[in-house]
Amino acid sequence: MLQVSGVSLQFGSRKLFEDVNIKFTKGNCYGIIGANGAGKSTFLKILSGELEPQKGEVILDKNERMSVLKQDQNAYNDETVVRTVMLGHKRLVDIMDEKDALYAKEDFSDEDGIRAADLENEFAELGGWDAESDAEKLLSALNIPTEHFEMKMGELDGKEKVKVLLAQALFGNPDVLLLDEPTNNLDIKTTQWLEDFLMDFENTIIIVSHNRYFLNKVCTYICDVDFGKINVYFGNYDFWYRTSQLIARQQKEQNKKAEQRAKELQDFIARFSANASKSKQATARKKELEKLTINDIKVSSRKYPYINFKYDREIGNDILFVENLTKEGYFENISFTVGRDDKIGIIGKNSKAISVLYDVLMGKETADGGYFKWGKTITPTYLPSDNDEYFSGCDLSLVDWLSRYSYDHYEEFVRGWLARMLFSGEESQKKASVISGGEKVRCMLAKMMLEAGNFMIMDEPTNHLDLESITALNDGLSAFKGCMLLTSHDRELMNTVCNRIIEIDGTKIYDRPVDYDTYLEETMNRQ
Repeated sequence: MLQVSGVSLQFGSRKLFEDVNIKFTKGNCYGIIGANGAGKSTFLKILSGELEPQKGEVILDKNERMSVLKQDQNAYNDETVVRTVMLGHKRLVDIMDEKDALYAKEDFSDEDGIRAADLENEFAELGGWDAESDAEKLLSALNIPTEHFEMKMGELDGKEKVKVLLAQALFGNPDVLLLDEPTNNLDIKTTQWLEDFLMDFENTIIIVSHNRYFLNKVCTYICDVDFGKINVYFGNYDFWYRTSQLIARQQKEQNKKAEQRAKELQDFIARFSANASKSKQATARKKELEKLTINDIKVSSRKYPYINFKYDREIGNDILFVENLTKEGYFENISFTVGRDDKIGIIGKNSKAISVLYDVLMGKETADGGYFKWGKTITPTYLPSDNDEYFSGCDLSLVDWLSRYSYDHYEEFVRGWLARMLFSGEESQKKASVISGGEKVRCMLAKMMLEAGNFMIMDEPTNHLDLESITALNDGLSAFKGCMLLTSHDRELMNTVCNRIIEIDGTKIYDRPVDYDTYLEETMNRQ
């Protein structure tokens, strides 16, 4: 068991954590959430011992081992891939190295023999005889080619290094596993494998992630970093979010009786009690949920942007017709027709090809062959994956920047829209050229809402966004009544928004009126 007792950490005048007390128990997966800058990754560093708290302590039971997902991709460049994985259990590798050094001695003494015997016993107890094969199994499961096992880490590309470091963290069945954004740069197949691995993992897992589908799938508890505290709640991310939103609404409605509020919460809990992320925890989760009261979950201090897409012009029968559209080097003879209720997920191995397709449809690029036609009633609006052209070299304030896209140029009106997107007060006077990646996306979303298009094209809209903004965007896109083309690595977004999937692969197209999860199942069956 891992225990945090009275931990406090302060940077200057800012209290990041104050008197944090948590027991992390075996068999559970804890998702660490919080606004940007709340201290999620810092908390993991405290747990791992990389950072010392100013007060309190972190206690790991004697003889238990902690494993941490390393972030430095170049830390093991001189090691082989297999050895890098095995270094996840450093004591095991130390024993191996010491044994090899002893057996290599020319003047092997009786004392050396006794020491070697002790090492062999410990080696066997730690599963050393199966260590190399276990490491290779992990690498194979993560789709690292066999011929790369004995290569140096420095010879691998970045995506392969990420997978090897993940294998290192998982190696040797650690008692406590710390993972900071483990799904970054993983393909969907590898992410699914990791989900299954963690759901079957019987020890303690602590995760920081912006991947909501992943958090919902593997977490049995949510640790909310807020108010300088860390509150622990039973359930996955969706349960925490929906319940916290419900309670926030209830607190605004002061005329509601406490009994009514409690009943509403209990009804809500009952609907979620079957959504166990780890099958082994299903019964325990249901019992825990049945015990929850209205006071168990506190209203969060973090802010969510207001995202609500509406359009003025009704959609006619003709929306978008694409026939044999070709752009050399990207796609050939692509054909599809968009229907009135279509929210289409566009996917493919070549993300650049999809971006070029969107640029062609929006008139930013010219096709080499074929044609497309927008319906007369359609007003498309576009969020490109790379939006730097809208901000680079722009010295306008955000108020003036957004005013260019607004039907009402009154400053207070524009300020109101910026406030909805969390640019209040002096924030609205920032120069457009200096804002962060996440702030750029929020500005682009405000622009799209003001444009009031009835057809949206979204190319990786969650890039650079924090968990709160992603959640708000998901809700906004789900509620949108118009048509849409959407591309995203966020599985939860794709699955909850899209009702049709089009996969583009060069000259081939796979078009099915299904949600994203169904598409993935069908894809697995095709392989």
